[in-house]
Amino acid sequence: MMRALAILLAATLSACGLQPMYAGGGSGVVAQGLSEIVVPAIPGRRGWLVRNALEERLGVAGEGSARYRLDVRLDDDLEALGVLNDDTISRERRILRARYQLVDIASGDILLDDTAGSDAGIDVVSSEYATIAAEQTALENLSREIADLIVTDISLALRPKP
Repeated sequence: MMRALAILLAATLSACGLQPMYAGGGSGVVAQGLSEIVVPAIPGRRGWLVRNALEERLGVAGEGSARYRLDVRLDDDLEALGVLNDDTISRERRILRARYQLVDIASGDILLDDTAGSDAGIDVVSSEYATIAAEQTALENLSREIADLIVTDISLALRPKP
């Protein structure tokens, strides 16, 4: 009975058109496409963090074998959320947004033009050092989140169309 149910379930899933994005592992179409992306320098510390996170996730092969270029522009904002009666800030929100374009280097065509963003809440405490450390940690975490969102979007764009 359980075996028949498993076979029926497998047949149902294959009929719905779902297919694995990373089929073929490292030699698959998506993995190969991701490794052919070069990420030019992005200005500032936040740019350095995002670029490193992107290169880590893309498995960049190097500029000599690059087929695509990923252009990224960042917008980083820190805004006060909680203001106490004495006009001191008790909570901040750090917002990191990225506008990115995936460009075919050979033709110059823009294959993907999109945005990604994330934000984090930060408690402002009496220690200025602790607050600055929390802001930096939030930026590091947001950089990784942005890189994940961008790579997922690019992976969807590079997967073979049925």
